[in-house]
Amino acid sequence: MFDKRRRWFINIVLLIAVAAFISIVAIPFGSVFQQRQSDQAADTVNAAQENDLEAQARGYELVLEREPNNQTALQGLLQTQIQLGNLEGAIPPLEKLAELNPEQTEYQVLLAQARQQSGDADGAAQVYREVLSSKPGDVNALQGLVALLLQEDRPQAAVGLLQDTLQSADDTNLVQPDSIDVAAVELLLGQVYVETGQDEAALALYDEAIANYPDDFRPVLSKALVLQSQGQAEAKQLFTQAADLAPAEYKDEINRLATQADEAVTVTPSDGPEPSAEGGGGTGEAEPSPAAE
Repeated sequence: MFDKRRRWFINIVLLIAVAAFISIVAIPFGSVFQQRQSDQAADTVNAAQENDLEAQARGYELVLEREPNNQTALQGLLQTQIQLGNLEGAIPPLEKLAELNPEQTEYQVLLAQARQQSGDADGAAQVYREVLSSKPGDVNALQGLVALLLQEDRPQAAVGLLQDTLQSADDTNLVQPDSIDVAAVELLLGQVYVETGQDEAALALYDEAIANYPDDFRPVLSKALVLQSQGQAEAKQLFTQAADLAPAEYKDEINRLATQADEAVTVTPSDGPEPSAEGGGGTGEAEPSPAAE
């Protein structure tokens, strides 16, 4: 069950981030390097490409020896190191880009992800908190720090972080209008509840958000996903409602998730045992679904 929760938790995090119209430059380093490991069988085929990328990286490094603040070279070096799967090599250009662009927090979030993937959890947390000290409503940083705290088995710290953000939202938004997307933070809190097995708390929060933001598809979709994980038929209706409310570019993904929900609760006759030839094969009671856990 925990693995199933984590799968849809990741999906909803991504959808919420996109739906909040956040500019996501941050690259999921975990996915990049896991994919890199899965491609080991193709090393021979990719050898020429890898040599070319290494040559490009060296070229960018030579430029940076002369012009250490050349952002085109820094971005090029970052991209080649990511393509090479070289996490350690990606961190220095990220650090420099974050230093040169303090207002563009995407670089800092990406740096935090890189440090986390390299095993430097404390360094990652420090970067996330630096972002949040100046931009407490930065959802990328909030998501990253929440995920890190959950990874460290500190759910109460994650809940406290989000609750503190919500408590300060009114005052913060008075000083910097719309700097904290209250609905997005509430949904992140709901995700923490779900991730830690507190479905009822999550559903109560989502119901409140649906009432407060009737035109926002995100809490409707979040509730649908929780009910989907519980195998409840009501999820289908909520997926339809979320798709109706969502901007056009998100409807296909929501419908895909709804289809997965249908598949999860559908049991065909062939799933059960064959009846006996004499017609005496049981009491007529339905066999429990294999999906019932």
